Amino acid sequence: MASEFKSKTGIVNAPVEMVYARLSNPENLRTLLDNVPADRIPADKLEQLKNVRITADSITLPGGPTGSVTLRLDHCEAPSLVRLKAADLPVSLIMELHLKEADSHTTEAQAVIVADIPMMLRPMVKGPLQQVADKVIELIAGIPFAD
Repeated sequence: MASEFKSKTGIVNAPVEMVYARLSNPENLRTLLDNVPADRIPADKLEQLKNVRITADSITLPGGPTGSVTLRLDHCEAPSLVRLKAADLPVSLIMELHLKEADSHTTEAQAVIVADIPMMLRPMVKGPLQQVADKVIELIAGIPFAD
């Protein structure tokens, strides 16, 4: 049974087309992540961020209880949706980034994680997956897209 975890809506100070163009191409993320202001990233997470591996169609996040997790670009709908699907996990996990124009210079963004989690494990992973969704939007909102 699939469980869904939605972040709060975050505000990105850039037009939706620019945000979509950058997020729909994982290779753009390295430059963007390198430009996130240090005060937006907790010191204990900074090293993890430096160890993120990025290719043309995937992002590999280090560590965690399951080891490294690779998210592959699965589907995009310009300029409103970027979907990434986890590879090599024992359960199905999809992360969607929903983008919506707030005005010509601002984008509303929301992360949605959909995971097939066995009933017995749901209480253990519910909190961490919700935190991931929230942190993703916090990070995206802190990226200086217009620079």
